[in-house]
Amino acid sequence: MDQMRKVIRDYPAARWGVLVLVAFVQAANYYFYDAISPLKRTLEESFGFSSTDFGLFVSFYSVPNTFLLMAVLGGIILDKLGIRRTGSLFIGLMAAGGLITAYGASLIYTSGGPMYDFMGSFAPSYSPELKMMLLGRFFFGLGAETSIVVISKIIVKWFKGKELALAFGTKIGIARAGSWAAFYFSPIIKDIAPHWTLAVWFAAVLLCVGLLAFLFYLILDIKLDRQRERDVKGSTAGSDFSLGDFKKLLSNRSFIYITLLCVTFYSAVFPFQSFSADFFLNKFSLSEQESGVMASYLSLGTLFCTPLFGFLVDRYGRSGTLMVFGSLLLVIIHLILALTYVNPVVPMILLGVAFSLVPAAMWPAVAKIVSEKRIGTAYGAMFSIQNLGLWAFPILIGVVLDVTNPGITEEVIKGGDYTYNYTWAVLMLAGLGVLGLFFAFLLKKEDKKSGYGLELPSNKNADNSE
Repeated sequence: MDQMRKVIRDYPAARWGVLVLVAFVQAANYYFYDAISPLKRTLEESFGFSSTDFGLFVSFYSVPNTFLLMAVLGGIILDKLGIRRTGSLFIGLMAAGGLITAYGASLIYTSGGPMYDFMGSFAPSYSPELKMMLLGRFFFGLGAETSIVVISKIIVKWFKGKELALAFGTKIGIARAGSWAAFYFSPIIKDIAPHWTLAVWFAAVLLCVGLLAFLFYLILDIKLDRQRERDVKGSTAGSDFSLGDFKKLLSNRSFIYITLLCVTFYSAVFPFQSFSADFFLNKFSLSEQESGVMASYLSLGTLFCTPLFGFLVDRYGRSGTLMVFGSLLLVIIHLILALTYVNPVVPMILLGVAFSLVPAAMWPAVAKIVSEKRIGTAYGAMFSIQNLGLWAFPILIGVVLDVTNPGITEEVIKGGDYTYNYTWAVLMLAGLGVLGLFFAFLLKKEDKKSGYGLELPSNKNADNSE
């Protein structure tokens, strides 16, 4: 009889198969996000980008999620309309944004193709190439952040009460494999292709494959809902949203502290990762390919460590402790990279370890703090606030680089013989990491009062989520 009552999520092969499928969608997202980063020098020499221009391009991903609150709205839409419709819409927008970005760098466009003259008719201080690529980055970000919220809710749906932290850790590890591949392969594709822009087109096509993978997942989602004896609409039938949901979140100190940790920690990592290949190119005089490989070690560390730490959280707990330790390690590594010339292989792998510790502990912890029916809203709020940092700090890094390297003018860039000093930019990120460490301490302290059980294994908690 018990066997008859099983649903598809109760079979390990099924739920782990689902995880691999949706993790691939996020890996394609991460690949595209990072594929252009190791090509910063190429963008400077091909389109005349300054470091500030590059920082603006990186940060434009976060504009819709910061100023239009799309990650929050996406979370609300997710809770209201469900996984299937929300995911199809926003993953589709993500793929469209990738194709627009690739078009903006393409020979068709730069040779005077459709929209080129229009883009050159306003804001003359920015090139038509930059403006079209910014438009693509905008639509990519519009879809990408909400797609991560959707995937996070899918993981909770299939794994809550089971191997939740391990599932999140594995999902993050597979996704980071996308970042590793972007830094490793993008410069290689650029060098062996007939034209360097094929590296961008490859990343855009990968997003389209991710969309197809999600559409295949929908079949499994429908099957699960039917087996749980729900309406055929299943995950498309959400619950009504009210402002009271936000009031509950904002009155929850644990949620506030974990959100502040999220924005400070990720803002100290992702913007650095976007500039890291150029950092190694300039500080250690590496080639673009060598710099891309060096930058990829960060993601390589997370690929193996995040699932491991997720397993440890499932079995032993200690989420709060792991977040504190990971935040401390982040600060130490940034100081080493900024102030020393130590071989960067080990610091980058250790940065990957830090980047595994905090996410592996943080994202499953949210499921303890917030009820499942509001998890989309909670993740959406966190991603939106996180994007404030992901918008601001790439621009700040670019500005700091241009201000602290005044001798690198447009004429010097055209000459191709120049070196940026990254010391102050990386020290700024180390200071941001100190703030993250402070919020991690506050979160651990608050957990002792709130009783959410962040130090307990994932399948054991006080069940006090709101």
